[in-house]
Amino acid sequence: MLSQFLFKKIDNAQFVVFRVFYGLLVSAECYGAIATGWVRRTLVEPEFTFSFIGFEWLQPLPGNGMYIYFAVMGTLGLLIALGLKYRFSALAFAVLWSGVYLMQKTSYNNHYYLLMLLAYIMAFLPANRDASLDAKFNPKLRSQTMHNWIRWIIILQLFIVYTYASVAKLYADWLDFSMIEVLMSSKKDYYVIGDLLQERWGHKIIAIFGICFDLLIVPALLWKPTRKIAFVLSIFFHLFNSIVFQIGIFPYLSLAFTVFFFEPQTIRNIFLKTKKIIPETKIIIPKTKNVVLTVLGIYFLFQLILPLRHHFFKDDVLWTEEGHRLSWRMMLRSRGGRITYKVVNSQTKDTTKINLNDYLTKKQQRRVACYPDFIWQFAQRLKKEYAEQGEEIQVFVENKVKINQNPYQQFIDPNVDLANVPWKHFAHNDWILPSPKE
Repeated sequence: MLSQFLFKKIDNAQFVVFRVFYGLLVSAECYGAIATGWVRRTLVEPEFTFSFIGFEWLQPLPGNGMYIYFAVMGTLGLLIALGLKYRFSALAFAVLWSGVYLMQKTSYNNHYYLLMLLAYIMAFLPANRDASLDAKFNPKLRSQTMHNWIRWIIILQLFIVYTYASVAKLYADWLDFSMIEVLMSSKKDYYVIGDLLQERWGHKIIAIFGICFDLLIVPALLWKPTRKIAFVLSIFFHLFNSIVFQIGIFPYLSLAFTVFFFEPQTIRNIFLKTKKIIPETKIIIPKTKNVVLTVLGIYFLFQLILPLRHHFFKDDVLWTEEGHRLSWRMMLRSRGGRITYKVVNSQTKDTTKINLNDYLTKKQQRRVACYPDFIWQFAQRLKKEYAEQGEEIQVFVENKVKINQNPYQQFIDPNVDLANVPWKHFAHNDWILPSPKE
């Protein structure tokens, strides 16, 4: 029964139209990153970038290299939209975007992770079978059907993202609306809506609507009686996020996903300008069925387990940040910190206080002040620099962190030499002091 459901052939209009939206949006993201100065501020100006731990070798290209890098990605996005050399274009974009994602986390965003996952999904699926230059130049490629499992990959991925995002909001600072107050406090100067965003009743609406929307939007879009109102609410929700939080293409990518919830014939009529009805074909289970089901099973098992890993670490993820990334924990906290680095020569015991302005941009300094992996990585950077000068050093920090509206609390053990302790990927790092609650 499951095989018949997953491997039946359906109209591929939803997937084809989404390919065009996806290509145009990622192209806009990449060209926009150049035009707005994001590439310059994040990848060109810093002396070095904070990569994901283990990918320190992955650093930005010198000179104008990163501008060219993003221009190439933008062009690949256009090729994806056109369906020209699609497989190459989509896979090349996925690899290049992964490079950007892994080489810097100062501007980390859960949406960047979602786009990386989506990029690989798109690269390995046949989105160029119709309404594409590939199909025009090679008519044998043309098809107006696809297996049903292709559509459900996208839907299930969205369901996981939204559901985990909703559940993560069920904690004290969101439920008492204080987190919303923090989020909106920097929006006072917004034209027209700035004052409204400071109202307590507005915070209550945003908090409750955020939980309910994330939890119910996918089921509501799937169920035909609620689909239209869910679509209208999606437009409002994502445009609100775009205007208030200014998070690039992602509200519009989220709206593009809604094509998978409408009838294929409706999508074909609106976007492909054809009334042709694609009939269902006889279900033929392919020989690759077991391979497809195994790959999908492993992928979605990973997607279900990875966001839960913080439950197996000591202490509260809100405090430690261990297990926060890749977990769809979006807009849940505001962190601020104060930090002082002290370098001690292991032989002479001479002490040097580090001026962060000599090494880091202002944005990097804000991250180093309150995120444990940044704090540890910068200690390793100092160790490497002094080692090149023939000095063996120890690195200690005085560090306090505040979460949301809570007071500053000691965060890192000041007696631990961060230059000479390993980073634990899959366990709690004991030099992070217990949270105030603990």
